[in-house]
Formats: sequence, C-alpha cells, structure tokens
Amino acid sequence: MDTMEITKIVGALCASLLLLMLLSWGSETIYHVGGGHGHGDDEGEQLAGYPIEVEVASAEVEEEEAVPFADLMAAADPEKGSKVFSKCKACHKLEDGANGTGPHLYAVVDRGIGDVAGYSYSGVLADNDGIWDVDALNAFLEDPKGYAPGTKMAFRGLNKPEDRANLIAYLQTIN
Repeated sequence: MDTMEITKIVGALCASLLLLMLLSWGSETIYHVGGGHGHGDDEGEQLAGYPIEVEVASAEVEEEEAVPFADLMAAADPEKGSKVFSKCKACHKLEDGANGTGPHLYAVVDRGIGDVAGYSYSGVLADNDGIWDVDALNAFLEDPKGYAPGTKMAFRGLNKPEDRANLIAYLQTIN
C-alpha cells in the first residue's frame, strides 16, 4: 500500500466525520425546541406546536378490597396448588423422610416448625417452637426472609394470596 492509498482512506474518514457533524448540527437547528437547554422549560417562552388538553386524573384511587385469607383457603383448589408446587420441587420432596436442599414437606401442615429429624435448619427456624399452621405457612410463603430473617431458603416468596392458599390446600392433602 502506497502513501496515496493511505491518504485516500484518511480523507474518506475525515469527510465522513465532517458529514456526520454537519447532519447533527443541521438536525439540531431544525428540530430544536425553545432556547436554554432545549427542554422548553424557560419561563415566558413560547413553544412551537399545538397544546393538547388532557383530563386530569382524580386523586382517588380505588383500592382492591382485601379478601380474608380464610375465605381464600375455603375456595382453594389443591389441583392448582400442585401446579404452584412445581416452584418448590427443586428443593423440597413430598415423601416422608426424603430431605432435599430443604426439608421434606410430607404432613407439613400443623407440624412443628423445625421438627424434621435429620435436617439442619437455620437458627431462626430451629429455635422456633411454633407450628406450621395455615397462618404461619401463609406468612412464610409470602416472604420467607421477612418471616424468618437468616433463613437458608433462597426463594423470594409467592406474591399472589390465591397461589399461597392453593399451595397450602395441596400440602394439606399430602399425608
């Protein structure tokens, strides 16, 4: 490659950069709105365009009425709960005595918290004298780290109360 070819390549690059700069400057000149920073927020400034009137949303936001968890449990579907359990399968087994990463869930409803023999629970759960009743399971499944800070369970929880109710109804059938 001789110097003439190198000069042509460098010239083409410079011309391309110059063209890009001119296009940028030209489009900024054509499409620039107002003065200042170009956001049209300077006082007394007239902006180009047409005003669009919009209806102001009311400040009242209707909140969904919370359904008591007992009502959700009464309407819970164990079949749907078995589908929700698919999120738990990676760490929990349903067979009695078959611990995985987490303790087995055979007959977990109304079982003592931290009562599975042969499983090494987190300190918070091992020291808990309560039982896994419907309310405790609901609270734990909603936010495991909030219910038992320091728990080894990495799952973030089930946001939908219907899913929690269906899962608990399913676990009640596993005895």
